[in-house]
Amino acid sequence: MTHNTDFSPSCPIPVTEYPEIVLAHGGGGGLTHQLIEKMILPSFANPFLNARHDGAVINVGSSRIAFTTDSYVVNPHFFPGGDIGALAVNGTVNDLAMCGARPLYLSAGFILEEGFPMDDLWRVITSMKKNAEDAGVKLITGDTKVVDKGSGGGIFINTSGIGIIQSGLTISPEYILPGDSLILSGDLGRHGIAVMSAREGLEFERPIESDTAALMRPVQSLIDAGINVHCLRDLTRGGLATALVEVAEVAGVEVRIDEAVIPVSDAVRGASEIMGFDPLYVANEGRFVVFVNGEEEDRALEVLSADRVSQNACLIGHVFDGEAGLVTSKTMIGGHRALDMLSGEQLPRIC
Repeated sequence: MTHNTDFSPSCPIPVTEYPEIVLAHGGGGGLTHQLIEKMILPSFANPFLNARHDGAVINVGSSRIAFTTDSYVVNPHFFPGGDIGALAVNGTVNDLAMCGARPLYLSAGFILEEGFPMDDLWRVITSMKKNAEDAGVKLITGDTKVVDKGSGGGIFINTSGIGIIQSGLTISPEYILPGDSLILSGDLGRHGIAVMSAREGLEFERPIESDTAALMRPVQSLIDAGINVHCLRDLTRGGLATALVEVAEVAGVEVRIDEAVIPVSDAVRGASEIMGFDPLYVANEGRFVVFVNGEEEDRALEVLSADRVSQNACLIGHVFDGEAGLVTSKTMIGGHRALDMLSGEQLPRIC
């Protein structure tokens, strides 16, 4: 009698589907979701990860903190309206803000390729300093590594962040309820189009700049005003559509939005048509959605409109007790379409 002594776990993603990592695994869409849900989450399953939030909310003594991390590989490193340094600060600050936290401290890890221009590194560091000061956070620890020429993308940056959460505040997809109103903080698509135009050397009649910005001020204004915020989500890789599908699945609710009221500039809409992109799926770095009690939508809009970053906030949809995870959009011509997570590698290395 023979016994099988091989107790090693099998790969949860069949190699017949994807024997190797492809760019789309980092695109923030369906393959990113598959990688996280099938391989990473089951391996490290715990209540913090299972919340599927933008960061982990941790009780430390009598305090609650949010902890998050993000890596930045954008190509090119400098683009209209921003650079990799601005993204590295604002992106992590925004993940903390989406947890309802007041961002306090950051770490930074730099992976530098041999031959990367020192002047460019100084530009990145100067940008990080300015954006950290604007966001009111301090960079308090870090690391640098250098890799051989040709084995890196010039510069990659990882930042982690810690923020403090107000006592009694609970903001997470699991708190979304039927009847909630869905508010968008501003126009869509500028970051993704700005990066792609710089990468491909495209010039448009009306220049398009990234919307990269720290979002803690408008979020904190909502909290300070006593608005009953149920969930926040920033609209980075995969754009608005992917973010809504993700939170609808976690919350077990149906979301319906109206494309006619979603602000997209004429320049972004035109560029998206040329490139074959749907603005609902294009990445943003200074936009978020907020789910609030329907009775408080007017007050929430008033608060958001008072801040420069969210001055064009608008109501775009509502939450229903329907099919869990279903997100539908009323189109410009009055039809309806179901939205899914981003498929493929529409915008690789966008942040």
